[in-house]
Amino acid sequence: MFLNDPPKEFLKELNKDVPPNLQASARFITQTLTSGKKILSNDFLVLPDPETLKNIYIIDAINQNVREEKQVDNLKLIDSLKKKDIPRYELVDNYYNLLFTAVGNKLKPFNLSKVNFTLKEYGLKDDTEKGIFFLRCIDYCGTEIWGFMNIVKPHNIKKAYQYIRKFPKFNGLKYYQYNDLSFPDFEMVIITKRGPQSYKGFFIDRYYELLLSHLTCLNGLDESQKDINDLLLGSILRDQSLYKYTKYKERLEGIFQEQKRE
Repeated sequence: MFLNDPPKEFLKELNKDVPPNLQASARFITQTLTSGKKILSNDFLVLPDPETLKNIYIIDAINQNVREEKQVDNLKLIDSLKKKDIPRYELVDNYYNLLFTAVGNKLKPFNLSKVNFTLKEYGLKDDTEKGIFFLRCIDYCGTEIWGFMNIVKPHNIKKAYQYIRKFPKFNGLKYYQYNDLSFPDFEMVIITKRGPQSYKGFFIDRYYELLLSHLTCLNGLDESQKDINDLLLGSILRDQSLYKYTKYKERLEGIFQEQKRE
């Protein structure tokens, strides 16, 4: 996750004498450390086999462990995780979290406007796995505008909207038109040391925040009513079944009550 590429000698050593069952993991880790857009190719967007998913999960756990003040012996950690039955959705989430973190660190300046993620091509087994892919990707995209909408005073909506216009497409549609988020909720540890929490409660809440920021930009920049309506009616902003996952429930209801009055 370095911002700069590590020395070539390091990468050669990383891939030297790698046993067959770890070669796919080594290739993935190498790409997270290397600049360029190859990590957004199907070679890495396609979900790897279950063994590789678990190996990458263990590698990430070691990476986190060595940063801890009170470290666990790495060999004991590896042994315990190899024996542990880790839910598949946690493995999928970990994989795409690492992938899109690497994209954020390596692809500068941000511009995914020409990227179209075709989810059916990535070996994702169900709507939950597709939802994990989408939510991890769009959460990364949302971090690109968060500072403009939350730190800068006054909000720099012009700059934020410039970034929003560089968001990728999903299945050929604008990002906000992805609506397949009715998959069953599940719990997992998303932020270390906070304990298990609702996956949808965490990520859908953040997604609503992004959509509302997008709406603020459109209104503040006097964009066309068509663009505003497309966002309001074409996204989950109007999906009341998902409001239970967000702290913005009252604000969302207020927006559509205002729409009715108009």
